[in-house]
Parts: sequence; structure tokens; C-alpha cells
Amino acid sequence: MNYSRIKFCDIADGEGVRTSLFVSGCTHYCDECFNPETWNFANGDVFTAAVEDEILESLSKPFCDGLTVLGGEPMEPQNQRALVDFLERVKRECPDKNIWCYTGDIYEDLLDSTSPRHTEVTNRLLGTIDVLVDGPYQKENHDITLRFRGSSNQRVIDVPASRAAGRVVLWHDDPEFETHTM
Repeated sequence: MNYSRIKFCDIADGEGVRTSLFVSGCTHYCDECFNPETWNFANGDVFTAAVEDEILESLSKPFCDGLTVLGGEPMEPQNQRALVDFLERVKRECPDKNIWCYTGDIYEDLLDSTSPRHTEVTNRLLGTIDVLVDGPYQKENHDITLRFRGSSNQRVIDVPASRAAGRVVLWHDDPEFETHTM
């Protein structure tokens, strides 16, 4: 797998201060995507053990709240296979940090064993993710007042609660931010 870039001290892609890994490769091709250069699977650099170690080092900082994986598309089947061992390592070595993931896929499709987006590692991968922002960006539903998502069709999902309940459970933001309106 290749990655496009890593942002250290990112405050835009999840709650708190984060390290954000932008993977390469996406077949959704959302109109007005904010990262079209990441559609190419060959974009950027190879994701190596040294890169993993650099990310884990950044997560060890007390001010860093967690890791965000986005792209590109982390849920492309080949990216799932490349990420699963790394995200399991993050959970083992940084158990107090949370993992957010942005996908253009729909959560229910990832669970569906007949879907081409579901692979032999999807359930393991979802087991590492705390918050999943799902759904493709839709420019006709663009809304700048939304926190952590670009269009109103996208959902911010509490993955552990959803897996326990057997249905989608939305993540709840700090009440001060949930009631914010423009």
C-alpha cells in the first residue's frame, strides 16, 4: 500500500489532536473530492515498517488523542489488507488512543459478506476502529456547519457501540459542539 501523506498534529479529521494517515487509492471518484490526487494507488510513498514506527512514536505524545485513517479510501480491499495488522498494532501499543476512519463506503455494505467491499479482514479492521465516518461526499448535500463530515448524507458512527447493538449507533460529540448552529 502507498500513502499520500501523514499529518501530525491534525485538528480537522476527528476529535482532538490527531495523527492522520492519508492512504492512496480510491475507486469512488466523488465529484469535487478534496483529495483527488489520492485516487491513484501508486501516489505517494510505500507504507513501510519505518513509517508505522514513526506514526506510533507520534501517538505516544500525551497531547495526541489518536489516529485518523483516510485517503484515498482505507476500505478499498487491498488497503484493508495492508492496514489491518498495523491498526491492530496501534490498538495493542496505544490502547488509550482512539482510531477514526473516513470511508466513502456505507457501514452496512462493509458488514455484508456478499459485498465486494467486504473482505476476509473487514471484521478485524472494523474491530480496531472507534469512529467511522461513512458515505461518499455528495456536493449537493455539502454543509459547512457539519462537524467532521462534508455532506449531510455522511454519518459519524460509534463502531464499538454499533457492533454491540447489531445496528448503527451514531457517535455523539461533546454537547457544546452538538448544539452549535450557524
